Amino acid sequence: MPAPNLFYQEKIALYTKQLAAIQDKMRLTAWLRLLLFLGFAAGIYFISTKFTYASLFLSLLTLTGFLTLVRLSSRLAFQASLHKQLLFVNTNEWEILQGGQNRFDHGERYASGQRYLDDLDIFGLNSLYHLLNRTTTSHGSLRLAGLLGEPLLNKESIEEYQLAVKTLAGQVEKRQLLTASGLVTGEKEGSLDSVSDWLLAPGKLLRKRWLMALLWLLPASSIFFLFVYLATNNYLPLVLSVAVNWILIGFFGKYITVQHVLISRKQQVLDQYTAILHAFSKMDAGSSTRLQQLKHISSDAGMAIQKLSRLTQLFDQRLNMLVTLLLNSLFLYDIQCMISLEKWKEQNKAHFAGWIQCVGDLECINSLAGFAYNNPDYAYPQVEQGTSMIEAIQTAHPLIPEKERVANDFSIGKTDKLHLITGSNMSGKTTFLRTIGVNLLLAQIGACVCAASFRFVPMSILSSIRISDSLQEHTSYFMAELKRLHQIVLELQKGKPALVLIDEILRGTNSEDKTHGSEQFIRKLLQYDCLVLFATHDLTLSKLEQAFPGTIANHCFESSIRQDELFFDYKLQTGVAKNKNASFLMKKMQII
Repeated sequence: MPAPNLFYQEKIALYTKQLAAIQDKMRLTAWLRLLLFLGFAAGIYFISTKFTYASLFLSLLTLTGFLTLVRLSSRLAFQASLHKQLLFVNTNEWEILQGGQNRFDHGERYASGQRYLDDLDIFGLNSLYHLLNRTTTSHGSLRLAGLLGEPLLNKESIEEYQLAVKTLAGQVEKRQLLTASGLVTGEKEGSLDSVSDWLLAPGKLLRKRWLMALLWLLPASSIFFLFVYLATNNYLPLVLSVAVNWILIGFFGKYITVQHVLISRKQQVLDQYTAILHAFSKMDAGSSTRLQQLKHISSDAGMAIQKLSRLTQLFDQRLNMLVTLLLNSLFLYDIQCMISLEKWKEQNKAHFAGWIQCVGDLECINSLAGFAYNNPDYAYPQVEQGTSMIEAIQTAHPLIPEKERVANDFSIGKTDKLHLITGSNMSGKTTFLRTIGVNLLLAQIGACVCAASFRFVPMSILSSIRISDSLQEHTSYFMAELKRLHQIVLELQKGKPALVLIDEILRGTNSEDKTHGSEQFIRKLLQYDCLVLFATHDLTLSKLEQAFPGTIANHCFESSIRQDELFFDYKLQTGVAKNKNASFLMKKMQII
């Protein structure tokens, strides 16, 4: 298989050519439809002026041709829409590999400022979610966001999800078809939340046996009296029959209207979910238990959701005045539709939530598989059990462009459990904390990581990196930071293993108090089952390495001055930072 960059270029050229060919066919069929319609009109004109079998044959032939072309035009329109989306998918991927921005949603609405979500740039523009997201449904988006907010912490679950991602990663064209199928319709008419509400509402018509009898008797009577009217011109029985029909419809009118509000205009979004399930049915589940389970679920789900889509489309026809007057008058159309929907509900309501979650899971795995395909140099991490540890070779931050990122080797937990990281401003301390946190998060959602190799034991992520005050909550920066540190301690007291990322705490107090508070907090952290990366400018804290040998280790990022310019290599080193850059930069900028 060609490299991702070349693959996307080939597909862009292919789909551009195919789309142009489809559009040419659409223009041709449009002209042919017009000619056939004119032929049909001419046949009707000749029949109305002077009937001949030739004019009848012409009318029937042109009508048949016209209807055939209408169906063909509909298929061509769908193919054009699908190819446009396939072209968009490949163009988007190619632009991302060139350093462009992903045109899928960036998930800003999920940003909460809670825990590590803000510290590690998980949601929002140019976030981790934005990097990964290729979902087209609200359930897919929620599943991906939920996984990033609550990653898997069980070895078997992580490996199961990882195998699913590996299995789909190489099925590029089929994955793209799944994405494009979701994009063709999109959730233009909203989500399926109201359908879920409709499923919870009890049915009122299906179990009424007397009503079931009337559904056959009354329409049959209406049709009979219609023929009586046509034969005898006696309209009274027909009028009475229609009146009885409308009385019955009026009796259930409020219930039917409420039900229609819940489920109306859902055909497109239901078609979207059906299309995704249909695209997945063509994919190979391999040895992935997760995908095999989803295959089993989707085999029933696709047909059932498609049937619900058709029923909702028929039910929406009640908004058509002609349908309302004619079909309700003769056939109790509203009640017939409602009965069919209640039958569907009774048969499928217990499974619907699982079907929708299946679509969300598929889209989430598809997003992670696309991320893996786009980054063939990334590694699938190895999940370990036992004492908390992380061991990474040549790990870097996936949000930093490849040409700019600097990779580092890193190991914690085997010998030391707390790393004190010193270094001057802009040397890379905070970025390194985020690098380890983001890659651990990717590892725990079954994704590949930005590293040559990565081994870890699953653990929670706790952080205090980006703190802000709040005027609304009357909270100062200092108090906001203390609250964050308190939350970390409370989580650690639960006894679950964690990775703790701390960046320069207690900046709102004097240096002596800051040193004392930082040291005591470090000693507090050592009591718990956690690995800690503690970035600080306070070099006096480095003495803790001697106080806790084998538990605390000093690491640093250094800077150097070359030809009157400040230079950073962003390489993690052992020891304590010695170089300073603040005075140099202030002098260079003529501040001092």
